[in-house]
Amino acid sequence: MHWINFPLITIMIWSGLRIYWAEDIYAFGILDWELFAFFPDWFYGSLELEKRLARGLAFHLSFAWLFVLNGIAYGLYTLSTGGWRRLVPRRDSARAGWHTVLHDLHLRKEAPVSDGGYNGAQRWAYSFIVVLGGLAMLTGFAIFKPTQLGFLTAMFGGYEMARRIHFAITITFVVFFVVHIMQVWRAGWRKCSPMLTGYELIEGAEPDA
Repeated sequence: MHWINFPLITIMIWSGLRIYWAEDIYAFGILDWELFAFFPDWFYGSLELEKRLARGLAFHLSFAWLFVLNGIAYGLYTLSTGGWRRLVPRRDSARAGWHTVLHDLHLRKEAPVSDGGYNGAQRWAYSFIVVLGGLAMLTGFAIFKPTQLGFLTAMFGGYEMARRIHFAITITFVVFFVVHIMQVWRAGWRKCSPMLTGYELIEGAEPDA
């Protein structure tokens, strides 16, 4: 399920950019001072995103349903197996997470301690991304069916605000992916291999006969 999400979200970001190209109205700034806009013309041109709105809509809506189904399957699996206990932050996760950040910035020598498979920072980060995925689905429905699901659209402050939240979630996903891949690469193959194979390498363990 972890690796299913990666190509799904990649395709949805790619197709979402085609949709956003048709009305790229958002920018980052302070009050009336605009620092930069999303995105420059060369960005659309280099990825060949211009003038294909219909294709973007078709891909985005099709793969969004697969993302929803995979999310439901993940939620049911996590609840049925009790895996959520390894994911949800605990009372000491905030302090442990801060220590992990300090260690990664080389400001703390003591390495973070994994508790049930994840350290404090990972518990917060992975729980956050799961919640973000749920918000992506809800805001997506609010934009897709603003009349039929008017209560959902109103819950997010209207169509335009739901669209803004959906866009902000996309940017957050991209930032999370970059940081996540950098952290996995930094941790080395021993930490990365369980994500690829589903098995954890344990030093000194006897191979199965």
